[in-house]
Amino acid sequence: MFLPSLLSFILFVLGIIHFNWVFGGKFGFVESLPTNEKGERVLNPKKIDSAVVGLGLTAFGLFYLVKSGMIEIEYSWPEWIMNYAGWIIPLIFLLRAVGEFKYVGFFKSIRETDFGKMDSKFFSPLCLILGILGILVQIL
Repeated sequence: MFLPSLLSFILFVLGIIHFNWVFGGKFGFVESLPTNEKGERVLNPKKIDSAVVGLGLTAFGLFYLVKSGMIEIEYSWPEWIMNYAGWIIPLIFLLRAVGEFKYVGFFKSIRETDFGKMDSKFFSPLCLILGILGILVQIL
């Protein structure tokens, strides 16, 4: 029950950060966007993009609370959905950790930007940890 609870907590915190951006907050916003070598953003997300990601992260957090048994829902999902989601969620984070080979992930080629340094130090390792913990929850 500890691992799903930890995953839920982390995912809820990340969701809150994204919702903060939806409502105009600035905490970590600039640092979370990849830039090219000239410092120009390569992504310019709109508030709706942050809302979608925030909803997804919150839904993933709820999934792990349900999986842990801490929350019981009146209508239970079919077992195959819980099983597939239990593998898809960690896969999403592992793919994010690997990245797209230019700006994001462990194998990015552009590393010396502010985002590149933050991604190498915090964002990609966090995604790797979330992916590994999700797999552990699924197999244990």
